[in-house]
Amino acid sequence: MSAPLPWLNGPLQQALRQRSHALLIHGPAGVGQYEFGFELARALLCEATGEGVQRPCGRCTACHLMDTHGHPDFRLLLPEALREPLGWPDEEGRKKDAKPSKWIRIEEVRQAIDWTHQSLSRGVAKVLLIHPATAMQEASANALLKTLEEPAPQVRLLLTTTDPELLLPTIRSRCQRLALPLPTREAALAWLQERGIAQPAVLLDAAGGRPLEAQALASEGIDADSWSALPQRLRQGDAGAVAQWPLPRLLETLLKLCHDLMAVAAGGAPRYFPAEALPPGAALPALAAWSRELTQLSRHDEHPWNAPLLAESLVAQAAALWPGKPASAGRGRLTTLGR
Repeated sequence: MSAPLPWLNGPLQQALRQRSHALLIHGPAGVGQYEFGFELARALLCEATGEGVQRPCGRCTACHLMDTHGHPDFRLLLPEALREPLGWPDEEGRKKDAKPSKWIRIEEVRQAIDWTHQSLSRGVAKVLLIHPATAMQEASANALLKTLEEPAPQVRLLLTTTDPELLLPTIRSRCQRLALPLPTREAALAWLQERGIAQPAVLLDAAGGRPLEAQALASEGIDADSWSALPQRLRQGDAGAVAQWPLPRLLETLLKLCHDLMAVAAGGAPRYFPAEALPPGAALPALAAWSRELTQLSRHDEHPWNAPLLAESLVAQAAALWPGKPASAGRGRLTTLGR
């Protein structure tokens, strides 16, 4: 059976040939680390037998249990903030009005370690998937070290990350690495077209070549036409273009726009927006200063800003980059606004 993301078929077969008890799966954001880790877990727990059988088969009881998130020999460590986006129900006991955590708590790690020492339920293996491993803070990661070094028999540990260097050296040294490459442009465009995304090349560029990120843009209501129209609308100071956008998405997009405007101002080619969509005339020194302010602000996107006020100020900043567009009253330092 093929992996759900076709560009992961090769790495999946490679992973199944490896016998390491701990695998560190890494690659660019949006390439499918979670999807790969889950599919590898399905393959490791698959109960299909016979010469030449491909795992996961998608037909055995174990595969069906994985599909319904009910396999007793599979455990997933996932931050609360990622559970709903990845299709997992909220954990029992979490207050509905509490902001979902971005971290994997040490109590969860300890419970998972205890689980690895319990007997197998179906007699094939036990698989613990940690996504992303960078969601473990230092205490949580340290609690995992002994298990990584001396796991219980038949236990496989799968850790995902976009950057192994963000993990503790003691974690990295106990894992075998497997890199997930970005798909070719042709493969990514074909996959997006199969999902009914119009003008997929525009959104694939918007996502920096990452097909899952392009799909996420489409799911948020950002299509190729609105993406291409965005630079001109920002030049005109149209805050309505981004009024409903979450702050992290807005900051990421403005940084992409700034990158492309700087590239064009320096005589290069844009990366994220169509060249014809970029209004000319923004000066390189002003763009460089804007880039620094956006970068500083993006480091604090979890701060309880007044989002509408901050978004309006950010749009005013963008409009002021072009000649003939006077700076508005919001033309102060961005980090002091919207609190």
